[in-house]
Amino acid sequence: MLTAAQVLAQNNFGNTRSGGLAGPMGLFLIILLAIVTVLLIRNMNSRLRRLPERFPVPGEDAQAGAVEAEALAVDAVARPTESGGKPADSTEQQARR
Repeated sequence: MLTAAQVLAQNNFGNTRSGGLAGPMGLFLIILLAIVTVLLIRNMNSRLRRLPERFPVPGEDAQAGAVEAEALAVDAVARPTESGGKPADSTEQQARR
């Protein structure tokens, strides 16, 4: 009966003729990595095709939001006041429509 120390102390580094799985296992890993790489490239290409051709410039988007906010503020001031004497909120008026 072999103990754990005897199994660990056994020198099998020079014996490559019996039970050698390094070659087939290495080939399997190389083929597996190649397949995974091909699938990854296909997935990334399909995701890139779904992206828009151009993205909006962040500065222009902020300017458009500021123009919309200014237009809503002007719209709220230009509308008639409620019975309480204060200007009507534009969101309340839109909810009433």
